[in-house]
Amino acid sequence: MLELDFGAVRSGVYSALCVGAHCDDLEIGCSGTLMKLCASGMPLHVTWVVLSADDEREQEARRSAEVVLGKAGHKDVAIQRFPDGRFPSVQAEIKQYFETLKGRISPDVIFTHYSQDLHQDHRLVGELTWNTFRDHLILEYEIPKYDGDLGSPNVFVRLDEAACRAKTDNILSSFRTQEGKHWFTEDLFLSLMRLRGMEARSPTRYAEAFYGRKLIVG
Repeated sequence: MLELDFGAVRSGVYSALCVGAHCDDLEIGCSGTLMKLCASGMPLHVTWVVLSADDEREQEARRSAEVVLGKAGHKDVAIQRFPDGRFPSVQAEIKQYFETLKGRISPDVIFTHYSQDLHQDHRLVGELTWNTFRDHLILEYEIPKYDGDLGSPNVFVRLDEAACRAKTDNILSSFRTQEGKHWFTEDLFLSLMRLRGMEARSPTRYAEAFYGRKLIVG
C-alpha cells in the first residue's frame, strides 16, 4: 500500500481548505484527519467553510471548529447562509462563492464532499469543488446516511482509538440540535472508522477514508 506522510510533503506553511455543506459534515467526514494534522507540529493554515446554517447551528459549528482546529497555526472559519436542502436552486450563487474563495487562497489540500454522494447539497459541493479548484489535491470525505451511499474509498488516514473518540465526543457534545436523530450516535461514527481501519490494515484499528480522484506522485 502506497503511503504519503503529510509532514514530509513540503517545508513551510501547509494550507488546507475544508468545505462542508452543513454544520457537522466536516466533523463527521474529516475532523479526525484535521485533528491529526493540527497536532503534527507542522505550520498549518486552515480555511474552514460551512455553507448552510441558522443562528443556533452556527454557534454549534463555531464551537466545534475551535475544538478541531485548536492547534492550527492559523484558522479562518466562515459560516454561510445558503438554504439547507436546496443548494441546486442557488447553484450560481454558491459557484460565485467558490470563485471568491479561489481568489483568496490556493490550498495544498482540499477536503470536500464525495461527488457521488446521494444528498443533493453534498453532491453539488463536491462537483463545484472540482469545477473551481482544478489544479489542487482534493480528498472527498464520506458521510454515512439513510440513503446507503457508502462506496469504496481509496485514500486512508490512520487514526488511533483516542483520536477517534475525541472526534466522536466533539460531534456529540457540539451538535446538540442533532441528538434526536436515529443515526446521530457514537457507535455509528466509531463503527465506520473501524471498518475503514480494517480496510487500511491500520495497526491502530481505525481510519478515516477519502476518495482521491487524481493524485500525482513524483
